[in-house]
Amino acid sequence: MLSEPPAQNLLIDVPSTRNARLKKPRLGRYENVRRKLESSDFDTARVFVEFSERIPKPNGFQFIDLFCGAGGMTCGLSRAGYTPRAAVEIVDIACDTHHRNFPLCELHRGPIQDFDPKTALADMGEIHLVSGGPPCQGFSVAGFRRPEDERNQLFREFMRVVKAVQPWYVVMENVPGILTLAGGAFYRDILAAFAEAGYPTVSVAILESADYGIPQLRPRAIFIANRFGRFNPYPQPQLAPGNYQPIEAGLRGLPADERIPEINHEWTKHSKAMEARLAKVPPGGSLYETFFDAWKRQYPGLPSMTIKENHGGTHVHPHLNRVLSAREMARLQTFPDDFIFCGSMKKAMWQIGNAVPPRLAEVIGKALYPSLRAIADNAADPCMTNSDWKLLEKKV
Repeated sequence: MLSEPPAQNLLIDVPSTRNARLKKPRLGRYENVRRKLESSDFDTARVFVEFSERIPKPNGFQFIDLFCGAGGMTCGLSRAGYTPRAAVEIVDIACDTHHRNFPLCELHRGPIQDFDPKTALADMGEIHLVSGGPPCQGFSVAGFRRPEDERNQLFREFMRVVKAVQPWYVVMENVPGILTLAGGAFYRDILAAFAEAGYPTVSVAILESADYGIPQLRPRAIFIANRFGRFNPYPQPQLAPGNYQPIEAGLRGLPADERIPEINHEWTKHSKAMEARLAKVPPGGSLYETFFDAWKRQYPGLPSMTIKENHGGTHVHPHLNRVLSAREMARLQTFPDDFIFCGSMKKAMWQIGNAVPPRLAEVIGKALYPSLRAIADNAADPCMTNSDWKLLEKKV
């Protein structure tokens, strides 16, 4: 039975951190880019909508997940009632995890270049949604933003599958850095690729995971497109920054000192000397001066920093002198405790750090549901307001 961590283990070395240089948390990464996107008149199809948490399960719509990893997007869309029919992933250990948690989903193990959607999906009926996140290492700030990185071209394979499948809607997820890479040239290439595939109605928005009750600051660029000329609905934010879920909300109930390998609750073993060094790391500070994006102590009372894995050196616990466990990372990503990751502790951490937060995928799916339902019922676009109808009548 999971229990609250004992009080005596919730203290860092206060005297050693009192004189340390405290760093202020960054709560608004990519806020300027986000603001420019939302104030632009260029994207006329993007609309933020309120959504219902009560969606039928199953909701009647099928999807495939490309570059699925361990299954964050698959998990979230499944929570929203969608049925996962097929997935594609090249990394063996991530494939093992995905298959363990979604045994009924047809999994293509190997490069997406070898995936033939016409053959793989021949007997699956209509695919209403294609989702996925092409590898982002070449896009992210942490990845040094290399426009020539060959992984940046894998989105073209994503679009090849989209063009062949012709789903009703497409959801593509990536890091916000994709929008400004190479002066915006890559972003323009993506829009052109969507149009060439038959999806000229494409939108993009930066969604902050913490806006939807996820106890983690993780902004993501979400592309949504459809082939019917309809609106592209995005989930209306549920929380303002002052009401974000703190990291403690995600960690609650996990024992602080007891490892539970069965649910991936394991963390890097530290020597006494390392624990003493970690005790001197203040909130927002890093164990290393030259490797400052890893081994950072989380801020107490605030959402987690973006979850990532750095060779066993994940972010440092906000109260304890150790790094986070794999299950604690999974909690902060909103994976349920019965979602088990295959492989070693470090491989589990790698899978978790690369995943889409299931809750983020879930709210995207719930926001999309009324539009898909309207298409199925040959009904009017539910995102269209009275003013939109009047404007349309004038054009006609």
